[in-house]
Amino acid sequence: MTLRWLSTQLWRHRVMGLLMALCVTLLLMLLATQSLQHPRNTTYICMSVEILSLSYVESHYGGHKGHNVEEKGALSDNAPPNTPVPSHTAPNSKKEVQTPNLQHQRDHNGYTFRRTRRSPPPVAFLKTHKTGSSTVQNLMFRLGEKENLTFAFPYYAYQFSYPDRFRADFVDELPPGSSQFDMLCSHMRLDLGQLKQVMPKNTIYITLLRDPLQTFESVFSYYTSTVPAFTLAKKAADTANRKSALSVFLEAPESYWDPTEPGNGLARNPMSFDLGLSSQEWNASWPMELTQLEEAFQLVMIAEHFDESLVLLGALLQLEPEELAYVHLNVRAPSDITPIEEDTKARLWAWNSLDVLLYNLFLQVFWEKAEQYGLGRLKREVTLLRASTQRLRQKCVARGGVPPGELEDLVRPWQTDTVTILGYKVRGNLTLQEEGLCVRLVLPELQYHSHLYFQQYGHDMRSIPTD
Repeated sequence: MTLRWLSTQLWRHRVMGLLMALCVTLLLMLLATQSLQHPRNTTYICMSVEILSLSYVESHYGGHKGHNVEEKGALSDNAPPNTPVPSHTAPNSKKEVQTPNLQHQRDHNGYTFRRTRRSPPPVAFLKTHKTGSSTVQNLMFRLGEKENLTFAFPYYAYQFSYPDRFRADFVDELPPGSSQFDMLCSHMRLDLGQLKQVMPKNTIYITLLRDPLQTFESVFSYYTSTVPAFTLAKKAADTANRKSALSVFLEAPESYWDPTEPGNGLARNPMSFDLGLSSQEWNASWPMELTQLEEAFQLVMIAEHFDESLVLLGALLQLEPEELAYVHLNVRAPSDITPIEEDTKARLWAWNSLDVLLYNLFLQVFWEKAEQYGLGRLKREVTLLRASTQRLRQKCVARGGVPPGELEDLVRPWQTDTVTILGYKVRGNLTLQEEGLCVRLVLPELQYHSHLYFQQYGHDMRSIPTD
């Protein structure tokens, strides 16, 4: 039974996404306006109202290169929080936000938006590993902050107790004044039933898939020191001193991979694992589970058709092209990307055969949705999106591909032990409103997550208990 046959069969049987109170004292505001150029090693870096109010934990961001930020890639830190299940039975209503009686308005963060457009529907973005999902998450963060949406954040740290399957009690409580969660976009291993307990009934579910070969190469590179199977292969490669760790692993993956080890979830079919599927081997439940995923997710974006995916996302959420503009985040240095030879490709396909099936199925689904949207219309909208993106990049970005040592704490991405993650420098001579927009455009995941959490709850995120 070939993967192509399986994909075809599945295709034939399938069924079709508070504004916080800010620092108000003059002294903090004066200090804050200097923070982009001169970050302080204080518990909170408070920028002026017109720029950004970011909550920092000194041990995370104060005067270092980002290597010891907790939990981002610590797959072993997976103990579930011991907290009660929050209530999600409140009526489907929004927080009250007063808006001036203007056709167009600009908020204090520098965003311009149309008053006539209704607020976007609730969105749950399943953030998959190493697929380009940090770029989509940043877009969701910007949209949620601008629209004053209530985020469903993890009770502890940045992830929903990954790699445990998602549970409703992994989510922090609703903040005062909110009756529902409007947006969720932190890492999890999907449990659809539990997720639907958290999000409103009219939630739009979206996710992102990437070519399985490129995904696994990136996962291996990024998590070499934290996924046990990859670490063993790296030690073997260092001893042999001949091939890349990825090549050594793929020569005999079963000799390094222990499927009973929780930290090895990403070591085989990582996208299937993130989507809550059995990632070890095909089983009889897969057809039904894939059908359920297709029914639940209004859009499965494809990284190889990223701009087209964003246009379809914009249609779902009623967004303008300028609201979809982006820069690629969490990008590795070119020297950290392992070239994939032909024999390695064959082994990658074989080892990640379920991800291949998953990707091929949703690639077909994606193009059907594109045809329903209209391929000519899609092409025109992609042109508009790329023009908007280019304008925003020219306005905001002084330099891309910047090594972490040359970046301020505020915009320095978290670094792993095995790869270098590059970032962006924002242009000078911007107005405060422009600077607020541009900083958010390039803001790494952990910093933006911390800022939004503090803005919503008024305190720092909780660390994962060590006892």
